[in-house]
Amino acid sequence: MFQHQAYEGNKQERYELVIKQLRALIDGEPNRIANLANASALLNQFLHDINWVGFYLMDEQNQLALGPFQGQPACTRIPLGRGVCGTSAQNRETLRVADVHQFPGHIACDAASQSEIVIPLIVGDEVIGVLDIDAPIVNRFDEIDQEMLEKFTAVLVQSF
Repeated sequence: MFQHQAYEGNKQERYELVIKQLRALIDGEPNRIANLANASALLNQFLHDINWVGFYLMDEQNQLALGPFQGQPACTRIPLGRGVCGTSAQNRETLRVADVHQFPGHIACDAASQSEIVIPLIVGDEVIGVLDIDAPIVNRFDEIDQEMLEKFTAVLVQSF
């Protein structure tokens, strides 16, 4: 079984440490896929009670295509406006869903997922993808998770 690294401090302080680690990982690395792969691995190591973390990236067909991730095999394509990821990308806003089964049009890539948070990746004024994190428990993500994951993605997209 995978052991999560121990992080000291309160939740916000632990997130600050992860953001610091992200900065070190992406410093001087121009390759977007490499940075996304390390970011998903870092979050998978840090976050408890999740079953999937990764990225969907906008493609030439204006759909979200599966990018680097950690977890079970996932849906390959998501149209804009469909499911939590497609809705987040279309509306350019973070969606924190306490119970995915209550979300209209939820796409169930993994039946074990119960809650989800999706943060759009915005470069300039263009949505280039989303960070998607699923959890096998209801109401896994709170306001602190949202605030700090938005900061995490803001640092990440600076490398693009």
